[in-house]
Amino acid sequence: MLVGALVGLVAAFVLSVDAVELAADPDAALSCDINAVISCGTVGTSWQASLFGFPNAFLGLIAESVVITVAVAGLAGVRFPRWFMTAAQTVYLLGFVFAYWLFWQSMSVIGALCPWCLTITVSTTLVFASMLHWNILEDNLYWPARMQSWAMSLVRSGAFGILTATWFALLAVAVLLKYGVALFA
Repeated sequence: MLVGALVGLVAAFVLSVDAVELAADPDAALSCDINAVISCGTVGTSWQASLFGFPNAFLGLIAESVVITVAVAGLAGVRFPRWFMTAAQTVYLLGFVFAYWLFWQSMSVIGALCPWCLTITVSTTLVFASMLHWNILEDNLYWPARMQSWAMSLVRSGAFGILTATWFALLAVAVLLKYGVALFA
């Protein structure tokens, strides 16, 4: 959780700086404007990049800071109440859904990819999966006994990790299938 949140915080910071630069000059050439497909500027000037009236990256600065705090406290031995961890998982689920909505928009509507945005997608997935892993182990999610037992068996068998790795592989395959050699043009 901590590693994913730190990576996400760095990416959110870079995206925030880029958003300010694009606000000052929408035609600015960003360092990650590599080609027609890999273009932070194209993604950053889309309406999807400021869905709530301000750059989405600002949300990442807040959310990842909170996750870092929770992760560090957890590593220090703090045991959060069950309701808190359920709330954290629920809120992060919303962030996870939002990250994938943005990924889908980038792939299917905008037609360009931002490496920093992809980093956010990957780090959000990593944080969500690691938080879910922890919450399953600690039985924090108020799931029915049968569902908790099934989830625990996935975690203990290692299948949860394999499913997470498969998810990352599917993301990479989706990008490669969509853009192919244009990624490297």
